[in-house]
Amino acid sequence: MTENEISYLIRKAIFNVYNGLGPGLLESAYQKVLVYELEDLGLEVKCEVPIPIVYNDIVFDCNFRIDILVEDLVIIELKSVKELEDVHYKQVSTYLKLSNKKLGILVNFNTDKILNSIKRIVNKFED
Repeated sequence: MTENEISYLIRKAIFNVYNGLGPGLLESAYQKVLVYELEDLGLEVKCEVPIPIVYNDIVFDCNFRIDILVEDLVIIELKSVKELEDVHYKQVSTYLKLSNKKLGILVNFNTDKILNSIKRIVNKFED
């Protein structure tokens, strides 16, 4: 399955969770229910995946964690905030870079319009 195919299923699961729960809950509630939805769609899902930082060939464990990793290809970063800010996009971009993944989905569940609160972020690989 490609990142785009996985992304389509992730969006479906996000809509199901949002329609079922609505806005205003904690990220942890959305995470648990979204994992259930994704697994129900037959996807392999991991939660709170540690991301080490490699600097000068030294590995540092800095307690950074991916909220949800789907099929070992797509990162999902969950938020339940008033509005997404630049730092949220940068966080996903950095996670993509550190984990060497191509696609991240940033979603804010604390919204009246979930469609406008699902953002795709692509890792720009440099040769």
